[in-house]
Amino acid sequence: MKPIEIAKDVYWVGVIDWNIRDFHGYLTEQGSTYNAYLILDEKVTLIDTVKKEFADQLLANIGEIIDPKKIDIVISNHTEPDHSGGLPRVLHKIGEDKPLYCSKLGHKNLALHYREKWNYQPVENGGTLNIGRRNLHFLETRMVHWPDSMFTYCPEDKILYSSDGFGQHYAGWERFDDELGEAIMPYAKKYFANILLLYAPLIQQLIKKVTELNLDIRLICPDHGIIWRQDPLKIVQAYADWGNQEPRKKAVVAYDTMWHSTEKMAEAIVAGLITEGIEAKPMHLRTFHRSDVVTEVLDAGALLVGSPTLNNGLYPTVSDFLTYLKGLKPKKKLVGAFGSFGWSGEAVKLINQELEAMKLDLFDKGLNIQFVPNDQDLKTAFEWGKKIGQALKK
Repeated sequence: MKPIEIAKDVYWVGVIDWNIRDFHGYLTEQGSTYNAYLILDEKVTLIDTVKKEFADQLLANIGEIIDPKKIDIVISNHTEPDHSGGLPRVLHKIGEDKPLYCSKLGHKNLALHYREKWNYQPVENGGTLNIGRRNLHFLETRMVHWPDSMFTYCPEDKILYSSDGFGQHYAGWERFDDELGEAIMPYAKKYFANILLLYAPLIQQLIKKVTELNLDIRLICPDHGIIWRQDPLKIVQAYADWGNQEPRKKAVVAYDTMWHSTEKMAEAIVAGLITEGIEAKPMHLRTFHRSDVVTEVLDAGALLVGSPTLNNGLYPTVSDFLTYLKGLKPKKKLVGAFGSFGWSGEAVKLINQELEAMKLDLFDKGLNIQFVPNDQDLKTAFEWGKKIGQALKK
């Protein structure tokens, strides 16, 4: 895609990855973008690069505006290779003596990752860089979502270059929020749930810090997805809300099944929840990708996990889901376990152990049914769902 002028003498020069479908284990069904930004000033400045495989396309985009060799400064807001992978190619092209600005931890990480003796210029949190008509301000955003992460803010343009904050994995012709409307929000929510949920407390502190700084923001330019220009503070407020993890009257029933017994239980539990006015649906873990389930879990008040017992353990997809979820450290959830078994029945106990390790609120010891559930068993599952729904309403 051709470069686009997003403000006077400021250009999006990134690339679109139409075909990526997996990113850190979560399903990117609509691809992604790797955003980079070129500022034309007395010192021509490039903010971030792209994934290694797209470096030549980045240089071609820059070449439509200016000879890349005229770039004076490169800023790396984040070391992760989807944003820094193009650095070796770019610096080789423009001159490896050109100053590379990054956080102090960015300096450490880039040096370890690329083993190159570039002209590193580590910046202080709150430091500034004059590039002519503009002054760039640096704000450390440690663990949002790597230790080296930082934002770059330009008060003259009122642009916040937010690295992996406020992004989405979305590939499309649209470059701005007003070109896509509300349709972008599910992608932003999924991104938060699967990439940033673990750091929700830090994000809350960051939002407070940004608010206290009283930054005048006209554009938020993340490193993935669209640019927020119509209402940039909308995504900031969404992050504040998602970060609070306030539970809704909603339940996620995630499960897998061998011979449909656990599936029948899941459907009966969902029916009981719905009877109590709870938004609920069963999510089969071979039908719904783990990342889509986690997105639903983000604002759910209850999470119920079901598994048959297989070889005295959990069904593999259930174990996979719980491992993935544990790393994201969800909060404020009422949780429970259920499942069917033939002769040993360890699955429910093992699910409970995983949920307790996440420090979530375990409803009870769970529901364990041997072999195929009969009508009475399904009634028990239905009532169990109702009780959880009643507890959730309280």
